[in-house]
Amino acid sequence: MDKKPITPEGHKRLKDELDYIKNIKRQDIIDAISEARAHGDLKENAEYHAAREEQGLNEARIREIEEALSLSTVIEYKDLENENIVKFGSLVTIIDLDSSEKKTYQIVGEFEADIENKTISITTPIGKALLKKETGDIVEVDTPSGLKEFEIFEIKVS
Repeated sequence: MDKKPITPEGHKRLKDELDYIKNIKRQDIIDAISEARAHGDLKENAEYHAAREEQGLNEARIREIEEALSLSTVIEYKDLENENIVKFGSLVTIIDLDSSEKKTYQIVGEFEADIENKTISITTPIGKALLKKETGDIVEVDTPSGLKEFEIFEIKVS
């Protein structure tokens, strides 16, 4: 299976989260289950069932992160040439040509993409459209609300 790119920062965030949920959160949940179990009848013990559900979600997240890390390869994007071309790791400011709204995103791997943190995956329609383009280029992106046009305003290496 092909390895998927990840930034050094994204890799560190995943490793840090994995370390926390395996070594701290997991034990906290086990302690909560033990405490809830001590309260008696498990059938009607909401604390016990909530702790068990949290345990299941935590273990699923551990598996998810471990898989992401095993499928990832760290790309040292700051060493890549061509600062004026959008590439993996670039910080790209685009202008929506309909609304004139300016937004800045970092182009990252799919395991670290999070629109709330202004990171978009290279595998998304907008990520694909921006790759290998230059400042001033107009890109068309097929979005759920229809075709949108963006102008690349600025490209930086973060």
